[in-house]
Amino acid sequence: MVLARTGSVLPFHPVLVSSKKETRLLESERSLGRPRDARTDRAILEATLELIAERGVYEFRTEDVAARAGVGKGAIYRRYGSKDELVTAAIAGLVSEGIVIPETGSTREDLVLLMRQAVELYRGSPAARLMPNLIGAMAQKPELARAVRERFLAGRRAALSEVLRRGIERGDLRSDLDLELALDVLGGPLFYRLLVTGGPIDEQLAEGVADLILRGFATRPRAKSRNARKEQTA
Repeated sequence: MVLARTGSVLPFHPVLVSSKKETRLLESERSLGRPRDARTDRAILEATLELIAERGVYEFRTEDVAARAGVGKGAIYRRYGSKDELVTAAIAGLVSEGIVIPETGSTREDLVLLMRQAVELYRGSPAARLMPNLIGAMAQKPELARAVRERFLAGRRAALSEVLRRGIERGDLRSDLDLELALDVLGGPLFYRLLVTGGPIDEQLAEGVADLILRGFATRPRAKSRNARKEQTA
């Protein structure tokens, strides 16, 4: 997979509803609350993810999704009002369950557990295969970038934030910790290896990043008073 070239415009194929009459009809069908088949839902989202990984976000059409999923185009139109909505739903579906915040009593262990989950997600999964193409599209499409951040990345960052706050309360991390910077430090090495170097995304990375946080943002030792220093040297 290749990242989109800087300054290049990813072509958009107009594949959704083309007339006001069709738009009203499809909106009416969606509003009726027609029962949806979970297998069809899953097939559509999986097909979308596969096509993003293979071709890029805007290099496939709704017809391609329908053919890959083995459904009619109408099944897609009834579920999603636009291609961006379909892509966003597919990306959000990569995190199928809520992220459980560990509470082992150890800041390091909690961080390692969450980072292991991230490693598992990006090691040989659909997320790893499609992320280069997705990043390129996010640079071109602010709405898509916002949706990915809110529906895909926000949950993990919130879980890590909670663990970092508890670390501050325990005294493991300093009270003036910049949470946003710490979160970027936690995620940065993983994405750098995924998108740039191709280095291993493994348990060693998870533990190394957690240890980096604990060393780099550890509570500063209190300076000894002048009297204490005199007594120590006496």
